[in-house]
Amino acid sequence: MRGLTFFTVFFTGLLFLPTLVFSQFPPLDPSPGAYEYFRRINAENNGGRWRDIAEAALWASSLNAGPGAEEKAAAMADRIAAAVTELAAMPDLPPQSRDRAEYVLTFLHRRFLKSYSEYQTRVDEILVSGRYNCVSSAVLYMIFGTSLGLDMTGVVTKDHAFVTVNTGADPVDVETTNPYGFDPGNRREFHDNFGKATGFVYVPARNYRDRAVINVPEMVSLILSNRISILERGNRYAEAVPLAINRAVLLRGTVDSPAGEADQIRAQFFEDPRRDIMNRLLNFGSHLIKTGKEDDALAWALYASPRFPSQEQWPDMIYAAANNKLVKLIRAGKIADARNTLDSLGPVKEKLGPGQNQSLEVVVLEAEAAVKINGIKNPGEAAAALAFLSRVWEQLPEQRREEMRTTAVLKEAERIGRSGDWAGGMGWLTDAIGKYGSNGRFESALRTFRQNRVGELHNRFAALFNKGDYGGAREFIQGALSEFPGENRLLRDLALAEQALAQ
Repeated sequence: MRGLTFFTVFFTGLLFLPTLVFSQFPPLDPSPGAYEYFRRINAENNGGRWRDIAEAALWASSLNAGPGAEEKAAAMADRIAAAVTELAAMPDLPPQSRDRAEYVLTFLHRRFLKSYSEYQTRVDEILVSGRYNCVSSAVLYMIFGTSLGLDMTGVVTKDHAFVTVNTGADPVDVETTNPYGFDPGNRREFHDNFGKATGFVYVPARNYRDRAVINVPEMVSLILSNRISILERGNRYAEAVPLAINRAVLLRGTVDSPAGEADQIRAQFFEDPRRDIMNRLLNFGSHLIKTGKEDDALAWALYASPRFPSQEQWPDMIYAAANNKLVKLIRAGKIADARNTLDSLGPVKEKLGPGQNQSLEVVVLEAEAAVKINGIKNPGEAAAALAFLSRVWEQLPEQRREEMRTTAVLKEAERIGRSGDWAGGMGWLTDAIGKYGSNGRFESALRTFRQNRVGELHNRFAALFNKGDYGGAREFIQGALSEFPGENRLLRDLALAEQALAQ
């Protein structure tokens, strides 16, 4: 049984979205059969006749299965009808309800149920290959039991489904996956083909304390639930969407019915159809994002969200797609394209919360700021970068904006210094500290620039000294000391010049 869980059209103004057509997205309208079988096996009329259940189960098994599926389902219904007629005419068919219920299980395993297959949930496939799982065998059992007038209900647990037969006494559980699964937990005689008792058969009863009773439509809907799970396990998320939509109509007659109190209580066993639809829609969108199709994911959200709105779920998917799209462009160095993409989101922005829109804006702003800062190489570019940061200051995260401004200041200081003007670089840094306040990176850079400036002054002194211009060397270093009073290296240079003049 399925584990009940659970993340194209061109729109004018969405310039980055591909020009695709609606048919490339799964349909959002239920099939006519969903409404028909809702009417025929509605819980209010006790689930309908056996033929109604059979045809509904075959429809659920073959829905969207490809060309000729309806014709094949009709042929399968005739096969079931023939077997129902045969069962009713069996000479040894017991008259009592309990015995009849056990007889039906034996009949089905002898005629149709050949081998257990965990994921084989389709009733039509049983008739072809004999393979079955708990859901497909339970539905088939309900069809044949109903044909004999037996009163049956479905039962579901977190990972299993079976049938309970109401025989007038205590209800009897039936494990349809086992030919000896009638009333599990009780030992009974085993007979060979000639009716001779040859031993005992014992099928242990499972721990079914956590279980929920389900009606006929709900039991049939498990076929769709299991098919959805199988499709999504194979990454076929688009194909799962229409199954969830048709499942909702089969159960409620509409796709818009909210979960009731009873649905919420048993949600761990039986997924609410409206929530089931939303999960499938979002899973498909998430799959598009994971496979790098962010444009399609955004178009899908704009296509499906008006029909199935959710203020809690769509914004997160849309944000993830838009954010991934922007990050891809930014990592590719296409910052201008990222800005154009963000500005052209149009209707997408309307579906996002203010915080999400702001986060997308920040992604692009940071990239734009980084380009301006990293590109500081010529005069005037640092001033332009700092002016840009000033304009968008309040939109940027506090830690990032301080970091970016510091980087811009240091890059300009380095540009000035490497041009041979370490004093100018120091002046730029000093002015920046006065304007923006100091920090560790500024202080470290200022120390480095000071060392470089002192080294520059020492080298000029050394050039004069080495030429024998001791007077000029002394005059130069005295001027340098007025710039850096008390600097030890310069003081040593002055002493060396005076010593040379004294000799």
